[in-house]
Amino acid sequence: MAKKVGFIGLGIMGKPMALNLLAKGFEVIVNDLNKEAVQTLVNAGATAGDSAKVIGENSEVIITMLPASHHVKQVVLGENGVLSGAKKGAVIIDMSSISPVVSKEIAAEAEKQGVEMLDAPVSGGEPKAKDGTLAIMVGGKEEIFEQVKDVLDAMGAEVTLVGGNGSGTTAKLANQVIVNLNIAAMSEALVLAAKAGIDVEKMYQAIRGGLAGSAVLDVKVPLILDRNFVAGGRIDINLKDMTNVMETAHDIGVPMPLSSQLVEIFHALKVDGKAADDHGGIVQYYEKLANVEVGRV
Repeated sequence: MAKKVGFIGLGIMGKPMALNLLAKGFEVIVNDLNKEAVQTLVNAGATAGDSAKVIGENSEVIITMLPASHHVKQVVLGENGVLSGAKKGAVIIDMSSISPVVSKEIAAEAEKQGVEMLDAPVSGGEPKAKDGTLAIMVGGKEEIFEQVKDVLDAMGAEVTLVGGNGSGTTAKLANQVIVNLNIAAMSEALVLAAKAGIDVEKMYQAIRGGLAGSAVLDVKVPLILDRNFVAGGRIDINLKDMTNVMETAHDIGVPMPLSSQLVEIFHALKVDGKAADDHGGIVQYYEKLANVEVGRV
């Protein structure tokens, strides 16, 4: 028998992830404020649930994919939340990118009611969410991880148990530091090349096979050259992640000088009306400083 999976949060990432669960034969019940997204899933074979409580009542595994910590707390712990309906033995998998402190707090509350929880944030953006090849970093008990690994495998190609509760969200913070600072460094380099008057596309081809080459370079440079900033990973969501990085780092005594500067760059872009742009749009901050635009010749 296929597991009954509840899915709350059908945004840029959640919708394709839920579709992949359906494609792999899971019975899926969904909930989101966006009724159009819910209808897309219903058309694909899912059932609609009108509240988080209903999702909890009708699911063995409940996945949340939400923007921020307070959304997850509300959906899981709030009135008519998942825990008000979930049965003992159910497993909540929070795949949002939230604070490790909040993640551990929610897991502790769930455990009081006999409900298990894993934190399992993802990396790979919308393209990998669509093709089911996300990197999924998981925190929680090993036996619970093994129990629901088939669900995670339906959405990801690399599924790794990092450690106990909070380990997955901590790994995601580290991931966001590396990805976003990589984009920022790349943006500085692209703007330098553009201002110097060389062909940026040819420069990219020249360096991508060397030590500067990266998945970030190969995904983001072509989009920047096309001036395509349609979000796979929004600037405001990455600002939230980097703010979580700084709060966590300060709590445990880790100075993050580059990350702190990037938080300010994200704030500047948000003020400039770029909050909904893809984080590849970091390049626009540097372009404004240098009064140049990166593009194809």
